[in-house]
Amino acid sequence: MKKLIIIGLLFLIACKTAEKATSQVNMSEPVSIQTENCPENGTCTIELIPNKTIAFKTDEFGNLYPVISEGDKTVLKYTFTKKPIENVADSNYTELIYAELPTPILELNLENTALQTIKLHYGRLCFCKGESGYFPINNGVFKLSKADENSIKIDLTFSVKNIPQIISEIHETVSLKSNATN
Repeated sequence: MKKLIIIGLLFLIACKTAEKATSQVNMSEPVSIQTENCPENGTCTIELIPNKTIAFKTDEFGNLYPVISEGDKTVLKYTFTKKPIENVADSNYTELIYAELPTPILELNLENTALQTIKLHYGRLCFCKGESGYFPINNGVFKLSKADENSIKIDLTFSVKNIPQIISEIHETVSLKSNATN
């Protein structure tokens, strides 16, 4: 009887270990892709940068800015760059989203204030007085799932109070093979 219990426990542990192994993805090289779902008037990219960490520091004016350094996480960087208006000074416009993902990359399902467990931030960089800078995202849903052996699916819907946004959703599948391009 004791042998049956031990065999049953070993089987249960083996099944739990296999289950965890299928819900995580390892990556060793940075990945950068141009996304398929982007507003017509710009370009969008997603970068996954392994072995890094991100911190948001405050400058002398109280504004946040990102600092990426060596670490044991994977930094997600999403960039939307709007095409500048010809012959118009200061028409550059960029929106960024940063997150710090666990390594190996695990499936996540986070909402609202829990989004700060991955340091999820939105950046709006433009000549937009009072409406430019980096802001923590505390209102939204972030889902990360394994699409297949070498791909992850990113789903994010969010809003930042009192800041106009062009990007409020991301729905992309990213191949984690190095030098991936779409």
